[in-house]
Amino acid sequence: PKDCTIIGQKLKPMLNATLIYNPLAGPANLSAPITLVADYWRTYGWRVAIKPTQFAGHATILAQEAVTAGHQLVLAGGGDGTLCEVANGLVGTETVLGLLPLGTGNSLAKELGIPLPQRWNTHRLLQAAEVLAAGRVQRIDLGLRTDRAGGNGRYWVLWAGVGADGFLSHQMEPRPKWSKKLGVTGYALQGLAVAPQAPVFAAAVEVDGRTYEGNFVLIVVSNCRRYAGGELLLSPQAQMDDGLFEVWLFRGEHIARAFLYLPEIMLGRHLDDGDLTVINGRTITIHTDRPIPAQTDGDRAGHSPLTVSIQPRALRLLVPNTAPADLFSQPGEEI
Repeated sequence: PKDCTIIGQKLKPMLNATLIYNPLAGPANLSAPITLVADYWRTYGWRVAIKPTQFAGHATILAQEAVTAGHQLVLAGGGDGTLCEVANGLVGTETVLGLLPLGTGNSLAKELGIPLPQRWNTHRLLQAAEVLAAGRVQRIDLGLRTDRAGGNGRYWVLWAGVGADGFLSHQMEPRPKWSKKLGVTGYALQGLAVAPQAPVFAAAVEVDGRTYEGNFVLIVVSNCRRYAGGELLLSPQAQMDDGLFEVWLFRGEHIARAFLYLPEIMLGRHLDDGDLTVINGRTITIHTDRPIPAQTDGDRAGHSPLTVSIQPRALRLLVPNTAPADLFSQPGEEI
């Protein structure tokens, strides 16, 4: 049959994949490494359709089209933003998401041990494809942001935040060309320029019916271990399939307090800081004394109040064997 391939002496249904990539992410000459990745998967019996994104939100549409077409795998080439868009198109389906890191923010790739992009070595993308092909499928939790009308809003993979990180997302996106060209360095320079203007705010944070009040510089709801583009190990014991968020409450009376938390996290001493509280929870609502900028997966997410809820095991993710063994509580599946 035309939709079958011979594996040994057995007939196996032909495997179909869509490779979605953001042509504005990573190095300028993306077409060659993208083609290499597609050809690599084809050697394993996959039919691969290559789809570049053309506008914001396009990756979600392309992922939904892949599901409708019956594709078993979507490879997402980009940063954390592209990852989030593709996840929104695959949530609740059996189609697997595989991440090919290309962007400035590659937090999940760092979490999973996927080779990261290098402007001088475009073959790194092929190396990422190789470790994914040898991996397994894990069902991971997602976050869901509820919109102001009470209806379902947008899904997110990594984190939601109110305060300093939301402010940075609102001030820095879309990034200017000079910042993109400098990669992580450009992002850091931009951040240092605007971070001192971030607000301090009073808030009441509801976590599964319990309320925590105070003055804060930042509130982060995390679904993973790493934070800030993967540069900081914030939640070292977190698991991505345990049905729980880690809610981090960074207290402070002045934005300078936010800068004092950074070295503590870098040294792994933040859990000893009496001004920092972490709580596990499933449904979180953040009420603030005035509208404060919010973010999900590093992208703008309006302003507070913000309500998010856990969606257990809502996405099938292709995970390399380089991922920490205890990042998941459940065993993986074959792709």
